[in-house]
Amino acid sequence: MLDGLKNKLRKFLGLEAKPDAEDDEAKAKLKQEIKSEVEAQSKPAEEAKKAADAAAEEEAKKQAESSEQISKESSTQEVEKVADKPKIGYIHMSGCTGDGMSLTENYDILSTLLTDMVDIVYGTTLVDLWEMPEMDLALVEGSVCLQDEHSVKELMEVREKSGLVCAFGSCAMTGCFTRYARGGQLAQPKHESFVPISDLIKVDCAIPGCPASPEIIAKVVVALINGDMDYLQPMLDMAACNLACGCDLQTNVVSKALCTGCGTCVLACPTRALEMVEGRPSHNKNRCIKCGACTTHCPRTWFPAEQIKKDLGL
Repeated sequence: MLDGLKNKLRKFLGLEAKPDAEDDEAKAKLKQEIKSEVEAQSKPAEEAKKAADAAAEEEAKKQAESSEQISKESSTQEVEKVADKPKIGYIHMSGCTGDGMSLTENYDILSTLLTDMVDIVYGTTLVDLWEMPEMDLALVEGSVCLQDEHSVKELMEVREKSGLVCAFGSCAMTGCFTRYARGGQLAQPKHESFVPISDLIKVDCAIPGCPASPEIIAKVVVALINGDMDYLQPMLDMAACNLACGCDLQTNVVSKALCTGCGTCVLACPTRALEMVEGRPSHNKNRCIKCGACTTHCPRTWFPAEQIKKDLGL
């Protein structure tokens, strides 16, 4: 009865009445045709997608290889294992330990630097060793107090047992705030006599800064390992320096028409002893602690163009 009603309804609507079995078969056939057509249309798209993914993967691989090559050529990333690792010691005199903390901020290469490139053989807080061993490089942080007999004796021993002695930071290089403090900072010069380490021993190179920046510490250590004397030349020139002042900028840069007014020296000064006045640095001698940061950071005092090109892969 229901089949008859369906046929009558289809006839009334102008549709050819078909048995239910044939109708179901037609629907299944139509679905299969639609599915086949969709698959036929999507197959080229899938193949194109696979080809594009393969090309992108190949391009990424090439870029990775290129970046790796550039990194190998950059001194900041030259972290290949050294067969005969140089022995380095860290000696702390009178200072705030800011330079040692700055060294640890080289997160990207610190672990490789300390494990694969150098061997830390001496340090009050780094190595459990009382007797000072032979060292290739000694990083001496802080000025030396003349009234501290132990410090003076230790500094003399450092010179005897080290191939190279580096004044690590401005306190070691010039005495910095321990020598020229103002406004009640500790330690005040009236308490004891603090002098640069170069007043007592021969210094081979110096890393200025209050504190020295993480980047320059890492670059100097890597340059020492690689024997890159061109990059180290400014640090070698500073080895005999026991006095640095903001007035050096006036004498060596501003007065020689070299100042570009970039303001880098002002940003580098830790005590705000410099300010820009009419596009040029103005020096306040009462605030200056003679750390040498202003002169060191000024791009007109030294500009290692070749090293910068290596770092940028140019």
